[in-house]
Amino acid sequence: MRSIDYITMKTTKKKIKLIVEKTDTGFSAYSNNYPIFTTGRTIPELINNAYDASCLFFEEEKLAVSHENVKFEIDFSQFFRYYKVINSKFLAERIGMNPTLLSQYVQGHKKPSESQTEKILAGIHQIGLELSEMNLIYHR
Repeated sequence: MRSIDYITMKTTKKKIKLIVEKTDTGFSAYSNNYPIFTTGRTIPELINNAYDASCLFFEEEKLAVSHENVKFEIDFSQFFRYYKVINSKFLAERIGMNPTLLSQYVQGHKKPSESQTEKILAGIHQIGLELSEMNLIYHR
């Protein structure tokens, strides 16, 4: 009987930034720093495929990739076009931002500063957290 040597892979500390774009058939993601690219019909499928592609690339270096290593970035207008459930006017009011200014960011007429981007993202994350903790009920 032959013994099998298991290779213990170290988790990489490298940060893998993937740019997400909407396509005619779904979504694509690619890295500017590594030859990693993938597609998916939906965002969850794209995310799973992106982790698989990242793991495949770093497998040669015997490095494992964790969810903390991979960061996804999406353009403001594409984000709001895909997540239509997030109303930009409501979000702006919620985070204390001028709704017209956020609308200009969403439409691509202006580019937000880093601090404005963080403020918007924090608001989106807060709404996501609230929604993830919510249960819906109905009465007959």
